[in-house]
Amino acid sequence: MTKKIIKMNKIKRIALIAHDNRKIDLLEWAKYNKQLLAEHELFGTGTTGQLISNELNLPVHKFKSGPLGGDQQVGAKISEGGIDFLIFFWDPLEPLPHDPDIKALLRIAVVYNIPVACNRASADFIISSHLMSTEYPRELIDYEERIVRPEGTKLIIS
Repeated sequence: MTKKIIKMNKIKRIALIAHDNRKIDLLEWAKYNKQLLAEHELFGTGTTGQLISNELNLPVHKFKSGPLGGDQQVGAKISEGGIDFLIFFWDPLEPLPHDPDIKALLRIAVVYNIPVACNRASADFIISSHLMSTEYPRELIDYEERIVRPEGTKLIIS
């Protein structure tokens, strides 16, 4: 499989998302890591982005709330190369009406090979890595070659 290298800059673009039952956890984590987060560009969905911005007094680019399309906006930003790192404290015990959006977001993060932290321990390990303060050559699998249809195959759109 063909791969290409995407350079992650020293200043990372970090998306912060938390389900309602996990917002306090993410906020506590963000307060603890405020100095590290201040060195990077922050993005957030709806209420989470507003909470981080208000509590830490840091600029946060805000998307819509997750159920209103914010998760999909973050996924689109990842696919455009505009997000380098996803911190998503999701609630594994609470079924949510927008579960398909959440699964799509996590899938797109894997497709574009960005680090994903879904709990405090993984977020701590990633943000404290020496790689957070350096450029990083992120390998990206060229999935395009897997979805190219053989010559002569017709694509039928109905």
